[in-house]
Amino acid sequence: MPALTPDTPLARKVAPSPNHGPRRGPRPDMLILHYTGMESGAAALARLRDPLSEVSAHYVVFEDGGTVQLVPEAARAWHAGAGSWKGVSDINSRSIGIEIVHPGHVGGLPPYPDAQIDAVIALGLDIAQRWGIPPERVLAHSDVAPERKEDPGETFPWLRLAGAGLGHCVPPAPLRDGRFFAGGDSGQPVEALQAMFGLYGYEIPVTGTFDARTVAVVTAFQRHFRQARVDGVADSSTITTLRDLLAALPAHPA
Repeated sequence: MPALTPDTPLARKVAPSPNHGPRRGPRPDMLILHYTGMESGAAALARLRDPLSEVSAHYVVFEDGGTVQLVPEAARAWHAGAGSWKGVSDINSRSIGIEIVHPGHVGGLPPYPDAQIDAVIALGLDIAQRWGIPPERVLAHSDVAPERKEDPGETFPWLRLAGAGLGHCVPPAPLRDGRFFAGGDSGQPVEALQAMFGLYGYEIPVTGTFDARTVAVVTAFQRHFRQARVDGVADSSTITTLRDLLAALPAHPA
C-alpha cells in the first residue's frame, strides 16, 4: 500500500486502511460524524483497517484528542453506507468521514470528553475550510441513514460545535404541552411536516401518513437538534426547532 501523506497537521499519525476507492462525481461537500460504538479505540482502529470488514473512515479521533488519518481525503472512504441527503445517495463519494471513539448507545452514551470535542472541532473546521463545506452540511451519520444508524447520538454536543463555527444549529425550542403527531397519524399537517423535513435535507417521502420512515426521521432530527427528548414524536418543540432551523439556513445553501 502506498505511503499515506497526512492531509492535515492535526493528524498525529497515519494508519492506512485498504478500505477505500475513487470518488464518483463532484468533490466532497459534506462532513459526516460517527461514533465507533466499540469497546475501545484500538478495537475500532483495527476494524477500520481490516480488509474483511469493508469499512473505514478518513479520520479517527480518540478520547484524548489524538487524531489518526486512515484514508486520503481525496479518496472515497467506506464510512456512511446506504443513505441520502438532499437527493444525494452516494454519501461516501460526497463526504469526508470522522469516527469518534465512543462506546455509543450500547455503552450508555457517556459524555464526550472535552479534549476529544476540541479535537473534532479543530479537525472539522480545518476540513470544512479546505473543501468549502458549509455548516449545514456537517451532519450526523443518523441524519443520512435514520432507519439504520443512531450515531453520534443525543449526548453529542452539536451546539458547542456550532458555537465554534462547525455545523448549523439553533437553540432548541423548550418542551411544552400541545398538539403533536406520532406514528399512525395522517392528513395534511403530516404532509406539511414531511415536506419541511425534506426541505432541510432528510430523505422522506411526502405521504401524508406518519409512517415508520417519518418516525425514524423525527428521531434522527431530535438526536441532532432537539436532544431533550428523543422519542420520534413530532411535538411542538420538535416542529418549532425545525422551523427555526429552516429559517436560519443561508439564502443559497449548498
